[in-house]
Amino acid sequence: MTGLTEIQRRVFDFVRDKLAAGDPAPTLREVAAEFGWKSKRAAECHIEALIRKGRLASERGKARSLRLADAAQTVRRAVVEVPMFGSIPAGFGSDREQEAGECLPVTMDSIGFKPTRHTFALRVSGDSMIGRHICDGDIVVLEHGPDPRPGQIVAALIDRKSTLKTYVVKNGKPFLKAENPKYPDLIPSEELMIQGVVCALIRRMENQK
Repeated sequence: MTGLTEIQRRVFDFVRDKLAAGDPAPTLREVAAEFGWKSKRAAECHIEALIRKGRLASERGKARSLRLADAAQTVRRAVVEVPMFGSIPAGFGSDREQEAGECLPVTMDSIGFKPTRHTFALRVSGDSMIGRHICDGDIVVLEHGPDPRPGQIVAALIDRKSTLKTYVVKNGKPFLKAENPKYPDLIPSEELMIQGVVCALIRRMENQK
């Protein structure tokens, strides 16, 4: 399906969550109120775009008839198995070999995007990223391939050691930043290879402190 803009995604999520909770479909006035729009015309434009893009459906002239389009329901509920490549330290870098063999079942609802053949997952070990709400034992879902933007969280190989950190560029030179003052920034002396950009975080309740 055609991709959504950020505001279209938020409108879609609002409608979807209302329906999932068993509430009546929101009216255009309620959508406008949710997003602080003075006119319901803005809500109407975004709803119409979501209908054109195959995410929502409605019966013309019938109030509260918004529903998830069948295609949207199928895509979001389909379970996809993402390969797990062991763990990655969120602390000091360490040697790590990819350990394929385990798979993580996910849906679009659980991670917020459709996995591709470049999607993979890692279990976090350590506490250097707690400032970005990533804790020991969490699972991060990453996409291999895209160049990271400054501020994104990445899995990286720095001087042949793997780690999970925030990607930073200063004076044209990239380095990795920990999100815990106990840990230093990591500046590559030889090489910095980005293995994946974090797109989603999965936390099991027992991992919460």
